[in-house]
Amino acid sequence: MQSFLRTKGSQPRRAAALGAATAGVLLLAACAGGGTPSPSGSAGPTEGSGETDTSFVIGTILPQTGNLAFLGPPEFAGVDLAAADLEEAGFEFEVDVQHRDSGDTTTDIATASAGELISAGADVVIGAASSGVSFTFIDQLIDAQVVQISPANTSPDFSDYEDEGFYWRTAPSDVLQGRVLGNLMTGDGAASVGFITINDPYGTGLQENAAAAVEAAGGTVAASVLYNPGDTNFSSQVAEVVAAQPDAIAIIAFAETAQIVPELVTQGFPASGMYFVDGNLSNDYNFPEGTLDGAKGTLPGNPADETFRDRLLEQDPNLQDFSYGPESYDAVILAALAAAQGGSADAITIRDNLQAVSTEGTECTEVAECLQLIADGEDIDYNGPSGPIEFDENGDPTEAYIGIYQYGADNKYSFLNAEFGSLNE
Repeated sequence: MQSFLRTKGSQPRRAAALGAATAGVLLLAACAGGGTPSPSGSAGPTEGSGETDTSFVIGTILPQTGNLAFLGPPEFAGVDLAAADLEEAGFEFEVDVQHRDSGDTTTDIATASAGELISAGADVVIGAASSGVSFTFIDQLIDAQVVQISPANTSPDFSDYEDEGFYWRTAPSDVLQGRVLGNLMTGDGAASVGFITINDPYGTGLQENAAAAVEAAGGTVAASVLYNPGDTNFSSQVAEVVAAQPDAIAIIAFAETAQIVPELVTQGFPASGMYFVDGNLSNDYNFPEGTLDGAKGTLPGNPADETFRDRLLEQDPNLQDFSYGPESYDAVILAALAAAQGGSADAITIRDNLQAVSTEGTECTEVAECLQLIADGEDIDYNGPSGPIEFDENGDPTEAYIGIYQYGADNKYSFLNAEFGSLNE
């Protein structure tokens, strides 16, 4: 049986994780088609068939509504910009972008969106932003053999998920963001830390890694409380954490932050001790001037430079945040380059070539340049606006930047610096 990836010296991705039942399904499909199974709704090639899928169908399941809706605009803009760049570069396959909403974990919008995109013959789905939301439809895409690439999922739980090679992400695991967040708080002088955390895979995973970093640096976790998605009153959680008198409080939350922060202020906790994360680092809060002055936050990824921001603004002139715009762009480009290298735009070909186009070959950063190298028979290593991307056998980036930001009196955040780290450390 063919390995799942055409890798450069690495083992087949998650081959050991596949159980006998999965192997049986794949064997039956291979016998029926004469080779590797074709994904649902795709005209992808089977071994020896000579068929080629010439339509590159990109679906998105990204937040238009829900508690991460502020992350949607830059992600949609990143996808649309990538599609435009592919067409301008003369990409050999027809590009078809179909946007869908992800909602949040209090709705079933994402599962409905996944079903629609599978029916539409999507080769790759970009999304979701929320780790918890991705877990609601990941199995739908695996069963349909559609590639999923999230630009923003950071839960460590995806690293060993049995996904048959169909799940990837351009954002790093929160093993890295947690390390940076914990070190940031202790480096700022916090000897004791509190956490207010959303009770979902993203929140608990990030909290555990940040707490481990705090303790490794000699600090202590004074208090740690959870809240559930959909909660609207946070007075008891805030009171419990503030009562422990921590030097810093990390708010690992989504849109609920708009209610958590005023409660912290009411109970006398200073903004200079508040720490945000990618799920709530936003410029859209409607707080009185100075409410967030001095608060800091972390955000995975290399900050979008001015040129790339301007290009995103051409797609959406109303953008206020640019979080995960670069990662969304790179997700599309990597999938397209994988299709170009494999000679077909079907999901199986994309899956089997994603790791290869991200590692070891001739480095390229521009779409046209990368496509020309592939046409010339070159092995490529794509690095995009989100930074270096080298997928490991789990579909995770092996190294990444984590940006550190600080709010001013206008309740807007600005870039301080970025920490570069490896997930292999």
